[in-house]
Amino acid sequence: MEYRLYNGECCMNKKGCSKCYCNKLNTFDWLCDIPASESATDYVEVQFKNTRKAYYLNSAKIPLEKGDIVAVESSPGHDIGTVTMTGQLVLQQMKKYRIHPDAAVKRIYRKAKANDLEKFEEAKAKEHETTIRSRKIAENLNLQMKISDVEYQGDGNKAIFYYIADDRVDFRQLIKDLAEAFHTRIEMKQIGARQEAGRIGGIGPCGRELCCSGWLTGFVSVSTAAARLQDISMSPQKLAGQCAKLKCCLNYEADDYMEAQRKFPSREIPLETMDNTYYHFKTDVFGNQMQYSTDKHIPANLVTVSSERAYEVINMNKRGQKPRLLHTDEHETPPKKEYRDILDESVSRFDSLKKKKKNKKKQDREKKLVKKNQNEFPQN
Repeated sequence: MEYRLYNGECCMNKKGCSKCYCNKLNTFDWLCDIPASESATDYVEVQFKNTRKAYYLNSAKIPLEKGDIVAVESSPGHDIGTVTMTGQLVLQQMKKYRIHPDAAVKRIYRKAKANDLEKFEEAKAKEHETTIRSRKIAENLNLQMKISDVEYQGDGNKAIFYYIADDRVDFRQLIKDLAEAFHTRIEMKQIGARQEAGRIGGIGPCGRELCCSGWLTGFVSVSTAAARLQDISMSPQKLAGQCAKLKCCLNYEADDYMEAQRKFPSREIPLETMDNTYYHFKTDVFGNQMQYSTDKHIPANLVTVSSERAYEVINMNKRGQKPRLLHTDEHETPPKKEYRDILDESVSRFDSLKKKKKNKKKQDREKKLVKKNQNEFPQN
């Protein structure tokens, strides 16, 4: 069995297509099992450090598979990247990102040789130190910007500095100082807070790798309406991610909640009874229950009913009728769950249980011993 490397991780899947998720930001290649798909185009997708991807023309017809490390055309010199996609799906990705195949696309030179990989590793080893020094240089120039990451080209002839800034920054003097300090060609690229989180990576509050650095290839606008739709607390600390922007995962289940809430009555319609007027307070979408309060702004005299009962009361109000109670015996408010703090109990209860088990085993052994003695030495 052949093993290949995907960003330094071993994968047993040779093609790395339908069952391989080892590669960072790997795109599901649903055409990989079709033989004609592999030879449909000479364009391939190549990924570089973190989230940077580009598309190159394999004009030399080099046999390439996912995971191959290649040397590609750059300006100046060449760069080193990993092939992440081949075949028909590459054209679909280029169409998605509005890259025309007839445009001037750079070429793939060759599969990376040992000399190419050696230079590439030397360049990567300098990135952390370069980031620290460049931040100090920018601070000395009093520039209102933050250099978040540095990426060296595969041959070390160019360094890309990714920075964040709220306003326009005049970094002409900064480029001169950086070129003098690092003796290489300098390129500045401005990115946003979300792109910075994707490039640097991290662990989210869910305990998993950030979506933007693990699999998310595009950023979609996120609004607080998605949080309101799901009845999530509007606390900024809970809604914000590592990038200090609204979490991308707020959009993941928004469509499901929107679909589920279609079977519920409008939240703006109050429910009239003989005693009070009830206003919507909260909806349990998956429990098919709605909570109503006698006050518009604060929870007061909360009553929980099903969506069917809410529709029934609304229809009665339209006919000019008012029920005596908001809930009936069939739609009775479910009893509140009683919770107790387990810390109030003594932790020695576990010790007593162990002692009981120990004493029981001891008694069983004594009984067996007595029975054995009676069998060996029967009494006359």
